[in-house]
Amino acid sequence: MRTTEEPEGFDGEASNTSMISGASSPYQPTTEPVHARTLWGGVRCDGKYLKSHFGILKVVEVILSLIGFVCIETIMMCSPCGGVYFFEFVSCSAFVVTGVLLVIFSLNLHTKVAHVNWSLTDLVNTAASTFFFLLSSLVLAFINHKTAAEIAAVIFGFLVTGVYAVNTFLAVRRWRLAGGRQGSGQASEYTRARTASRGEVEARPDLA
Repeated sequence: MRTTEEPEGFDGEASNTSMISGASSPYQPTTEPVHARTLWGGVRCDGKYLKSHFGILKVVEVILSLIGFVCIETIMMCSPCGGVYFFEFVSCSAFVVTGVLLVIFSLNLHTKVAHVNWSLTDLVNTAASTFFFLLSSLVLAFINHKTAAEIAAVIFGFLVTGVYAVNTFLAVRRWRLAGGRQGSGQASEYTRARTASRGEVEARPDLA
């Protein structure tokens, strides 16, 4: 007379074996979020940067600079036109330079050109854009013909000046922190080198 205990034990062993093999299998599903997507030629779109403070600020700067440039371009007649031309040059330059930096950082192209100090480059761009947007907005505010396009350009000019100022503050803080970490890293390397050299000297036997 056969009992059912042996098949049950065999089935239990088989199920345990399958659970162990499944747990040790390298083909396990992952739930980690993917922040970068490959576009072409190994270029990756860094969604994490676009969601960061610097990425969001750059997107806002590009949009506001473009709006200010479009507003100033709708002016057909002006006399004098110095303030209009100055604001036009500043808004167009800021739109192009900041847009290029946004593309470089969001596609991680800056990692392929390591000899450029990108933190300092971003800091110089944001500081210069803050100064020139503030200056051109003040000039246009005092020298204008009270048209709707000029008033709108002045408003967007002051708005983008504030955004660039915030970006400049964050860029300065990031640059200082990066400099501090680099300095501490160099100091630790120097300390390790000195310790190693002293250890080698102490390990040498006396010649006397």
